[in-house]
Amino acid sequence: MKRKGLVFSALVLSIAALLSLSIPGQAYIGPGAGFAFLSSFLVLFLTFFLAIFSFLSWPFRFLLRLAKGRQAYKKALVDKVVIVGLDGLEPSLTEKFMAEGKLPHLARLKKEGSYARLQTTTPAISPVAWSSFMTGSEPSKHNIFDFLSRDPRTYLPALSSARIAGPKKTLSWGKYKIPLRKPEIRGFRKSVPFWKILGHAGIFSTVLRVPITFPPEKFAGHLLSGMCAPDLKGSQGTFAFYTTDKEKIKKKEGGVAISVEVIDGRIKTYISGPDNSLLKKPEELRLPLAIDLDKEKGEALLDWPGQRLRLKKGMFSPWVKLVFRPGLGMKVKAIAKFFVSAVEPHFEMYLTPLNIDPEKPALPISHPFIYSVYLSKLLGSFVTLGEANDTWALNEGALNEASFLELTYSNHHEWEAMLINALCKTKKGAVVCVFETTDSIQHMFWRYLDAGHPALKTTPSEMSSGIIEDLYKKMDDLVGRARQSLGPRSVLIVMSDHGFKSFRRGVNLNSWLYLNGYLSLKEGKKESEEWFKDVEWERTRAYALGLGGLYINQKGREAKGVVPAGEETKALKAELIGKLAGLRDSQTGEVSITEVYDRDKIYAGPYRENAPDLIIGYNQGYRASWDSVTGKVNGAVFEDNSKAWSGDHCIDPRYVPGVFFSNRKINRLSPSIMDIAPSVLQVFGLPVPAHMDGRPLLAAEEESPRKKGRKR
Repeated sequence: MKRKGLVFSALVLSIAALLSLSIPGQAYIGPGAGFAFLSSFLVLFLTFFLAIFSFLSWPFRFLLRLAKGRQAYKKALVDKVVIVGLDGLEPSLTEKFMAEGKLPHLARLKKEGSYARLQTTTPAISPVAWSSFMTGSEPSKHNIFDFLSRDPRTYLPALSSARIAGPKKTLSWGKYKIPLRKPEIRGFRKSVPFWKILGHAGIFSTVLRVPITFPPEKFAGHLLSGMCAPDLKGSQGTFAFYTTDKEKIKKKEGGVAISVEVIDGRIKTYISGPDNSLLKKPEELRLPLAIDLDKEKGEALLDWPGQRLRLKKGMFSPWVKLVFRPGLGMKVKAIAKFFVSAVEPHFEMYLTPLNIDPEKPALPISHPFIYSVYLSKLLGSFVTLGEANDTWALNEGALNEASFLELTYSNHHEWEAMLINALCKTKKGAVVCVFETTDSIQHMFWRYLDAGHPALKTTPSEMSSGIIEDLYKKMDDLVGRARQSLGPRSVLIVMSDHGFKSFRRGVNLNSWLYLNGYLSLKEGKKESEEWFKDVEWERTRAYALGLGGLYINQKGREAKGVVPAGEETKALKAELIGKLAGLRDSQTGEVSITEVYDRDKIYAGPYRENAPDLIIGYNQGYRASWDSVTGKVNGAVFEDNSKAWSGDHCIDPRYVPGVFFSNRKINRLSPSIMDIAPSVLQVFGLPVPAHMDGRPLLAAEEESPRKKGRKR
């Protein structure tokens, strides 16, 4: 039976490879890059040849892997390691619910194995923490310090994880600009993930939706990218909200609002696609969309090229295919879901971000490239966007709380199916899967745990604190089902990258810097729009960007730097630390910042110079304000957080440790997230590389059941 399963898997993968050849051109998407097409006959021919060769050579490669695998496991203490990542699972709630008997599977793990609060990274931000998880290294060794980094030449933000740039060589043909080379897809995360080290030793891994794995790297295993994988527009998720209500047509953070009009029961509008960078003058691709309304039945009939869909009010559509045609006979495909929230008196409809179609991916979102194709053939279409759960749609009123939860758990069930599939098919090796469900739901519903939260007064309150408890119960059930598949020579780790706390008040660091003479505005200006539009850099000594970073406007580093490097920069940092640490909220009297970390004192790796000069450790209840994150400057340092996004973790890392469970005993009480990578290497009998900062967690005296059996 095992052999039949392997043959079937190989056959599906080979068929998927052949099916992927029906794409007229491969498209590559990235932040701000639109997409470019590779239509070279040579590329298609080589892809076809490699697919056929892969299919024909599969039996020989399987035998070679089998032989190498037997050697690889000679020193291993285990056959399999399974890591279930529950992003943001909070230890205080986990401990409370375990004590109340509501998390039986996690309680059993604690009793039979181990449980501890897990030290997170500085800063306690998901891309930073998960990068340290996979590499066993502190941030200045893997080069990820926030979601955003800044370009010192322009002071503008950039995605910290990856960049996609257009091809350097193109051919001009009429109105078209045909690429002659592939666009550049470059990841900025450095160091080596533990699964790549395992692969070198002949140990296979399946890695599912771990953050900061886009673009996917080559290694001996399967990988589906997670957080920071873009949508088809090249953004981190841009939803569309259609409405006839003129009062709701305004700028939407994380999305676009499209005004529509009903004429004789019909709406004529469009689906906004990516920019067509195949043109010399790129313009947005659009699909015509007609919507016929049946108010009596509460239904809408959606009609776009090649497809029709009847949708009841209050129901999500299944994943639908959207095909954009940039010209020259080419196609680029997306998947999305529609949700009609109202038919009368006003029509309102939500469209998810345009996800890259995993069956015919427009850019590499998996390794090997055909792995996403295989998963979609096996399990059906699934969300591919890195930031999968549309928190901004709830923040901006495009979804209500119930529909947001429905969409979030729908995504979660897709990931569960992938995990269960991997567990069933992996007899030896590592399986790693991260669920962002816990992070998304806590961000959006934490206010129900905090009776004094300002958002309770300003946002619709449809739910209760039971949402969070139910979330933890669901994750506990997942852990129980995952554990059922494990044998005696398996290690199970359940962990989170950080915890959670309430986010009641925002701190605008740029406003504080402005009011205290460290940041200057252009003459006649008393405030600045986002991204420092009206900042006078020649008179500015410091500025803040992102969720926790503060930068010195350093001469020779920033384009218009004024503070000399060396002693003057050190003195300014010390001055800012002295004033910001212990900063009190003028309205509440509470301390808003408990610690300011100097990067030169906490980091020692080769990428330290890319880190913010200072990292702000906010107190519980506080975080960088929404305006501060985007570089706005005004006269208000403190403000209430009135958004549905009411919980957060971008604070002093001492207050937001994660959780660590294992079915094995560990050798210390206070493990770090950096200890997990070396622990995996340890149990597979591999040496821990010198660059890793973490230490193996398994107790030294623990032996494999096989060796214990031999002694008897």
